[in-house]
Amino acid sequence: MSPTSRYKIAMLIDDNELDNFINKKLIESENFAEKVLIHTSGQSALEELNKHSADTSSLPDIIFLDIMMPHMDGFGFLEEFNKLPESAKAQCKVVMLSTSESFKDLNKANQDRNVYKFLNKPLKKEILEAINV
Repeated sequence: MSPTSRYKIAMLIDDNELDNFINKKLIESENFAEKVLIHTSGQSALEELNKHSADTSSLPDIIFLDIMMPHMDGFGFLEEFNKLPESAKAQCKVVMLSTSESFKDLNKANQDRNVYKFLNKPLKKEILEAINV
């Protein structure tokens, strides 16, 4: 890991490719993570997490998860994520992202023990600086 990066691996899960592009550039420019993995669906992200669940060193330290996605939304992803081995869940801290300020979404996210934070989109430098997992 680069001495200037706070984390080894970050994962972005968002169906919006522009948001992924902007967030990846921000994460890289702020030296937040050495490597950024991008998935445009919860399903493809779960496939990767399952593939690497036995080797936690290749799992992301932090997952930025969009709530509103087609086919499998962020909460659907969490249902499947919660079935991963404990070691994998302990390695990956999930930060939910939303453009909505829905208290219903916030309350639902706060009820999941694997959700570290619930933040409004877009990511900003100040938000990244405040994350300490």
